[in-house]
Amino acid sequence: MAAKTYRVAVIGRTGKGNYGHGLDTVWLGMDNVEIVAVADENEVGRAAATKRLKAKTSYADYKEMLQKEKPNIVSVADRFLDMHHDMVIACAEAGASMFIEKPLCRTLQEADEMIAACEKHHVKVAIAHQTRYSPRIKVAKDLIAEGKIGDIIELRGRGKEDTRGGGQDMMVLGTHIFDLMRLFAGDPRWCFSRIWQEGKKAMAGDAKPGGEGMGLIQGDRIFAEYGFDNGVVGTFGTHKAKDGIGSRFGLHIMGSKGIIHLTTGSLPPAYFLAEPSWMPGKSKAVWQEITSAGLGNPEPLKDTGMLLGNRLIVNDLIESIEKDRQPKGSIYDGRASLEMILAAYESHKVDRPVDLPLKNRKHPLGV
Repeated sequence: MAAKTYRVAVIGRTGKGNYGHGLDTVWLGMDNVEIVAVADENEVGRAAATKRLKAKTSYADYKEMLQKEKPNIVSVADRFLDMHHDMVIACAEAGASMFIEKPLCRTLQEADEMIAACEKHHVKVAIAHQTRYSPRIKVAKDLIAEGKIGDIIELRGRGKEDTRGGGQDMMVLGTHIFDLMRLFAGDPRWCFSRIWQEGKKAMAGDAKPGGEGMGLIQGDRIFAEYGFDNGVVGTFGTHKAKDGIGSRFGLHIMGSKGIIHLTTGSLPPAYFLAEPSWMPGKSKAVWQEITSAGLGNPEPLKDTGMLLGNRLIVNDLIESIEKDRQPKGSIYDGRASLEMILAAYESHKVDRPVDLPLKNRKHPLGV
């Protein structure tokens, strides 16, 4: 039996999130897909995307495209979040599975409604958390399973801490860190946080609209703590840094025998230190690089940036459709990362730890 050819469509929004981090071009050169159409409300951007993707046709209205083209898979590619809810539900109702840019959406209520629509219409959604799919992450998980770092004690994550430091950093880049925390430690059970604005405790009046259609954000400095099973604690911090901007972005997985340091990407820089004090120099232990080929081995894969991670995601998405399972990084994982973000706002608002899943499915800041 000949392999199925999947009809793929792309939704972009020129000037309003554009086409994400390669969520449109990932389909080029794949034998089992055909890019049948592009939707973009911007005429100039639509024409450019149609040419770039060698699409057969294009539409100003994505709903018209879904109705007429009946795609099997849609890249919901725009980075702006204000339309993710409506787009995902429309794609689900059209029977199309999806590859969607992160973060998933703005509120847990939106996420719940999106998931309900996908479950009702039996479609799959993969989210663009590329690091989860990296072969280096598999090696790191294997090292942990083999006991190389002992028992996991603590997870420490930080954002990029550039001009977006604080609420926007937590939303745009923290989503990757929270996804990795869950990948290694499971679902968090509680969150306790503190948020500051210009050196003082952030108040309700400090909330403001974030960029990229994400709704309200708060604070220029955030520290959030999460409790996982077996006493494991994870922390996430971000602030508008004066020094070392971007250098602390990543996750430390700290164990009783050693530590693993990870950043993000298709082939993220990753290192292992066999030292229970977590302090290089206290013994003869040195940081060893983690590659796709194992600890300390040369990297056999070519780093093609986002393309490698995106291709791993869409291949897994297609397999998840064919085997009727969830993608490795699914819409449920996207909701869970968003929940960790919003839990930080909820905890700060009520001034106490909050249990997860959150009872409040609306935005804690009032959106």
